[in-house]
Amino acid sequence: RIVRGDVPEGLKDKIVYALDMGALIAGAKYRGEFEERLKTVLNEVKVSEGRIILFIDEIHRFNKAQQDAFLPFVERGDVVLIGATTENPSFEVVGPLISRVAVHVLQPLAEPDLVALMRRALADRERGLGARELRASEAQLLALARFASGDARRALGALEAAAGLLISSAEPNSRGPQGLTPLHIAAVNGRD
Repeated sequence: RIVRGDVPEGLKDKIVYALDMGALIAGAKYRGEFEERLKTVLNEVKVSEGRIILFIDEIHRFNKAQQDAFLPFVERGDVVLIGATTENPSFEVVGPLISRVAVHVLQPLAEPDLVALMRRALADRERGLGARELRASEAQLLALARFASGDARRALGALEAAAGLLISSAEPNSRGPQGLTPLHIAAVNGRD
């Protein structure tokens, strides 16, 4: 949502710039290419006059020197830095950077919340699986929610994988709503 510009009103005039560490590393053809990309981002921050929100996914994967490179920009207020990590930031993010940011711990989602999220994904014809007219029982969605262990991305990924299994195993000319079966759920949960 941050990348789409869904930010508090006081930050609406900012430009959102996202760095996905995994994508940066995966897309780098050679060792120095990542550093070149990082320098490009820092150059954009320099000329932005404090108008950038920098969202860094997997900030824990930046090494100490790379994290330190952001410090002067954060100190001067040139950038609003938002870092996401699945690790403990106290151990994975350098102390000087941690001391200048607010750390917010996100708790795992409850199973009923994950079930509601998957229900919305099944109904959403534009951004979800609604156009496929798939059905899933409450018990099936609850099994996927348990598998996800509080992680919305994991729940939606499992639902999408189960839907993919259903679609690939469906009769070629079948029409109308199709329902997930316990076999689809078990396959996704790793219990075939």
